[in-house]
Amino acid sequence: MPSALAHRPFRRLTVAWTFSNFGDSALYLTVAVWAKDLTGSNAAAGLVFLALGLPVFLAPLAGQLADRVSRKRLVAVVNLVAAAGVLALLAVDDAADLWIVYVVTFGYGWVGYVTSAAQSGLLRDMLDDGDLAGANGLLTTLDQGLRLLTPLAGASVYALYGGGAVAVLTAFMLVTAALVLLTVRVDESPPTPAAEREGFRRELTAGFRHLRSTRPLADLILLMAVVFAVTGFANSTTFAIIDDGLGLPTEFFGVVSSVQGGGSIVGGLTAALLIRRVGERASVGVGLVALGGGLGLALAPSAVVVLIAAAIVGIGVVWSVVGMVTLRQRLTPPRLQGRTSAAANMALNGPQVAGTATGAALIAVVDYRVLVAAMTITILTCAIVLLVRKVAVPEPVDDEEPVAQTV
Repeated sequence: MPSALAHRPFRRLTVAWTFSNFGDSALYLTVAVWAKDLTGSNAAAGLVFLALGLPVFLAPLAGQLADRVSRKRLVAVVNLVAAAGVLALLAVDDAADLWIVYVVTFGYGWVGYVTSAAQSGLLRDMLDDGDLAGANGLLTTLDQGLRLLTPLAGASVYALYGGGAVAVLTAFMLVTAALVLLTVRVDESPPTPAAEREGFRRELTAGFRHLRSTRPLADLILLMAVVFAVTGFANSTTFAIIDDGLGLPTEFFGVVSSVQGGGSIVGGLTAALLIRRVGERASVGVGLVALGGGLGLALAPSAVVVLIAAAIVGIGVVWSVVGMVTLRQRLTPPRLQGRTSAAANMALNGPQVAGTATGAALIAVVDYRVLVAAMTITILTCAIVLLVRKVAVPEPVDDEEPVAQTV
């Protein structure tokens, strides 16, 4: 078990995070299905995911907010505000009310960046350096596990009682998360005093400047941005692999997703061990090798091989992301945790949104095997660059005294 669990504040944070993530996972897919049922339009359902993705461009504002106030109270308040916002979905009756779905989804997406930025700072204040990898791995494992279970729960509630019931369920989970979070006791690092702050623009871009000026992070974020951009193709090529490559119905996508989720759980449980053995940057490189190799393996004309490839992809994604997040947290001062987290999210998720749109356009004119091969070659190239290029990185330090107060 991760040593982070020895800290009671982290255990309580994990409980709160689990409740909020349960609500997230139950809501996301259901809202898209709801939009499709209201309009009969696939485009209307797709716009839900666009509304969820667009807040990435407001991520710097989320990071600025997370670095200016108590992060614990911020996450609690934001969860309560999100709960109230989600309940606005109770007003949706027909296609004319679809705008409410888009507004709520957009706002909920931005809330996710606020909580992510604040949580990064909370973990940094709460845990020693040596505990961060285990904590990130555990949270990733829980996230992937919930993604396997809660969409089914959300779909069941939606089928039985409608979209409004899912909104109530999500709001209840968010309120519960906020109440649990308020019981966490942690010595939070204070924000930069007002007298020492720079102008708004420089404060807003401080996270980007930190990533650029910190050598072990600069090239890592750049390479991962390239990887995230090309993996956007996978949203289109996965269905082509199932349909054209295997000759199976699209329902097989659910099996592939479940197997990939299982691989992600394995990746989350083993990420800390890998990081202790080889360090964060090398863990990212090893994860990219697994990701690129798994994607290439998915071109095999065998359902069994494709499922094995999906599991490898799941492991590789988690290894690379946990390694990157842990290194970013460890090399970022407490006062910059929120803005640096938000900057990294924007640097990675922005290109992925563009990659998804590009892949959707290319799949109509380019053979899916060419796109998969391009993803494989690009990701493996990034992995080689990362593994070959030597950059001095401080080793994690396990301090004897806990940073957080216990309850």
